[in-house]
Amino acid sequence: MSEKIKLGILGGGGDSLIGVLHRVASSMFDKYEIVGGVFNPVWEENINFAQKLGLSENRIYIDFETFIEEELKLPESERIEVVSVLTPNFLHFPMAKKLIENGFHVICEKPLTTTLEEATILESALKKSNTIFAVTYTYTGYPMVRQMRQMIQLGVIGEVHKVDIQYYQGWINPILLDKELRKTIWRLDPKKAGISSCVGDIGTHAFNMAEYLTGLEVKFVLADLNTRYKDNQLDVDGTILIRFSEYVKGVIRSSQIATGEENGLEVKIYGTKGGFNWKQENPNYLYYLTDDKPMEVLKPGHAYNGEVSLDGTKLPPGHPEGIFDSMGNIYYGVAKAIRNESYDSGEYPTMNDGVRGMKFIEKCVESHKLGNVWLDL
Repeated sequence: MSEKIKLGILGGGGDSLIGVLHRVASSMFDKYEIVGGVFNPVWEENINFAQKLGLSENRIYIDFETFIEEELKLPESERIEVVSVLTPNFLHFPMAKKLIENGFHVICEKPLTTTLEEATILESALKKSNTIFAVTYTYTGYPMVRQMRQMIQLGVIGEVHKVDIQYYQGWINPILLDKELRKTIWRLDPKKAGISSCVGDIGTHAFNMAEYLTGLEVKFVLADLNTRYKDNQLDVDGTILIRFSEYVKGVIRSSQIATGEENGLEVKIYGTKGGFNWKQENPNYLYYLTDDKPMEVLKPGHAYNGEVSLDGTKLPPGHPEGIFDSMGNIYYGVAKAIRNESYDSGEYPTMNDGVRGMKFIEKCVESHKLGNVWLDL
């Protein structure tokens, strides 16, 4: 049996949703062992959380710089191999850059950085290294999303000509209504979140899904964003028209103020011979539409699905799988890459996906500021 990949984690301590999601995901397929890291900038909280996880205190570090310094002192066979960066956006770039330059593989939360310039610097650094870099666009890990992608690649729905992706949440709405409270949220702070809240947080997921599923690149965008209040600097809602080409178009709708919505990512892709409909809140159902026969419903775990979809399905048909499994499939793909095993190009989002996401964010913000005009991506 091969030795497990030694995993370090930066951020994600306490009751962080992202933290538990990544930790559980890494435990699937028995490919990783969490060794240490820096879970919180406050030492007492950092060490207490590590103790709850049952980790050795000598691999829990007071800060990121100490993490790098001390890990590099260890023999390569004992050293942490891959690091998950789960911190607020503004820390992604400095951490990822130093990790790449020191030979660590990286699994980084999205958006990749806070600016496109930072993203391109990371891209250049990665090209000079011999490391694996993944960006956790989590929803690409769902088995039925991967099945949809494969069927589109095989031409099942013909030539794609319409893409409609909606990602609606409502969590920030009650916070936004309180003038003082909205000043306390890091996602609304440009110094920590970057130039966008909604598009940067969830709109970029929808954009990634559009390119991941269709295999096409968005060429132009036109954005209409909403900050809702004058004293709120970052967008909390947006509608973005997208063009893949002159006759292949679509729309991305994202919102953090869709009152009452939970995590409403919905994908609709139409081609010349058929279409697909998939919803993240009910992810085990992929609806296949055509003009000449009743709608079909495809589900995970059945033999009619493709190899990549089946490889990411852990339970027999009828047993629901969800967001933890989706992230687990991304970690599984990264593990294959690290161990030089064969894997499909769609098994984990790459640095290129992260850079594309940053281009999308910056062009959407620019398009809005210029008066809602078309911009070349």
